[in-house]
Amino acid sequence: MKLRYSATSPYVRKVMVTAIETGLADHIELIATNVWDPATDIGVHNPLGKVPALVTEGGEVLFDSPVVCEFLDSLHDGLKLFPPAGGARWTALRRQALADGLIDASVLRRLESGRPEGTWSLEWIERQRLTMARSLDTLEEEADELGETVTIGHIAIGCALGYLDFRFADDAWRADHPALADWYETFSARASMMRTAPKEG
Repeated sequence: MKLRYSATSPYVRKVMVTAIETGLADHIELIATNVWDPATDIGVHNPLGKVPALVTEGGEVLFDSPVVCEFLDSLHDGLKLFPPAGGARWTALRRQALADGLIDASVLRRLESGRPEGTWSLEWIERQRLTMARSLDTLEEEADELGETVTIGHIAIGCALGYLDFRFADDAWRADHPALADWYETFSARASMMRTAPKEG
């Protein structure tokens, strides 16, 4: 398998954490991809021009991160990160959606703030900040219920919080979310999280 990836993408990190947790990381060839490079060929694998995009051994191309993660989870015989049915499945998927939304808002806020000063939409930035705040508040309310069994929801939450530390360290999200911070301290110590910590370059 081949994965189009960026070392700073929280969506790619979700896939890599999933690959490690399922024992599949060694079966994936990483292809570094800068989606902002005008000369990039990412469109060959993903018409949306985004990473991650996974080329399967059969040549099929899968995107985006929820699809790629669930595909990888289908390839192993261990405890599934995507519960097969019932309330556990819907809880895991809902938590993944919430964490992905937190990432979406964070990325949009960063992109807007990265435009030349004077061209920013302060209303847009505030809208994303409020979405981030609401998401964190909801995760704080659920932190004591996360438990120890790892699902795709946990992985998505961990990657979202890691992205906040990476790009928005000044937000100091832990101050108002102590239970979530305690959970993340433990989760971020997993080998899969430590091996995939985002870095520039």
